[in-house]
Amino acid sequence: MNWIQIQTPLDDETVNTLRTGDAALFSGVLYAARDKAHERMRRMIENGEALPFDPRGQVIYFMGPSPAPPGRVIGSAGPTTSYRMDPFAGTMCGAGVKGFIGKGKRSAEARGAMMKCGAVYFSTFGGAGAYLSRRIVSSSEIAFDDLGPEAIYRLEVAGFPAIVINDIFGGDLYEDALSKRG
Repeated sequence: MNWIQIQTPLDDETVNTLRTGDAALFSGVLYAARDKAHERMRRMIENGEALPFDPRGQVIYFMGPSPAPPGRVIGSAGPTTSYRMDPFAGTMCGAGVKGFIGKGKRSAEARGAMMKCGAVYFSTFGGAGAYLSRRIVSSSEIAFDDLGPEAIYRLEVAGFPAIVINDIFGGDLYEDALSKRG
């Protein structure tokens, strides 16, 4: 497997080269956010308020961290189920987000929103939170601290692995795999 090195934030040139099944290693910044944080961000966008980070070109990782053990920057950092964030995909893509990382299949509506705005969905390895945490070199909570593990975190990553599931051309790795099985 050839791994593509990706630097965040994403630009259109990088997004245009990614195809379903590509293996990527992210370096740079990811923003971690889950359901409740997405609800608040959608409300802020609807009210014309600025988000706690500039969403243009950013990648959101659907993750809820566990507390950092002594000597570590973060605890287990595995992906959470992505379909729970599907109702917010159009809003986040419209704000300029170019990538999402999680696990599991996305709805047709979410895939359509990503295609329309030129955003890519990646999946990373469920059940590998301890391994993934070793790819995070710094972690800081930047907003919504009252949400606890559902707050927004800024993660600096190096060599963070993910696979392209949905590209901007309508490709879907899960559907491709199912069609090959017959």
